[in-house]
Amino acid sequence: MPPITFALILLNVLIYALSAFTGPDIVRTFGLWPPGSGGAFHFWQLVTYSFLHGSLLHLGFNMAAIWMFGAELEKRWGDLRYLLTYLLSVVVAAMTQITVSGYFLHASGPVIGASGGVFGLLLAYAMYFPTRVISIIFLPFIRIPARTFVLGYGAIELLLGVTNTTGGVAHFAHLGGLFGGWLGVQYFRGRGIFGMR
Repeated sequence: MPPITFALILLNVLIYALSAFTGPDIVRTFGLWPPGSGGAFHFWQLVTYSFLHGSLLHLGFNMAAIWMFGAELEKRWGDLRYLLTYLLSVVVAAMTQITVSGYFLHASGPVIGASGGVFGLLLAYAMYFPTRVISIIFLPFIRIPARTFVLGYGAIELLLGVTNTTGGVAHFAHLGGLFGGWLGVQYFRGRGIFGMR
């Protein structure tokens, strides 16, 4: 496993173990609290929320995705580019969640989880390996090209976010993560708004 992918997974697992001893205090300080959600917002939460998880299942799904999609990207890009794209996705996901849910949907409670970074990696993976086949974990007989999978997943997240379905899931953070992943890819390719560098 490439070193940054391994470090991200290890750090998430260690912080999850630490949270068993600290209880809700760690979420109160390091979870992402959008305006009006009942907690105090601090700038470090734009990153730290992504290392907190609410359950072993939540942690397991996100770490499996980092391993599945991130390891391949890190091997292709190298350590620094991979880490910066991941962190950019995490921050853009947080800012999107704050803007949309905090000001328009009046979300309550903190946002936690690495999903923003995961969605950024998923988008980048689909851009670099569009025809690679992805199998759904619970339905392994369904095999979908990466590009189709990401487009479909993004459309579902948008629908669920706009209709405010499945409360407790940060759909707009997921969409922000997709956008952050796209920005990272465009920046390092020197395309779009980054073509002037």
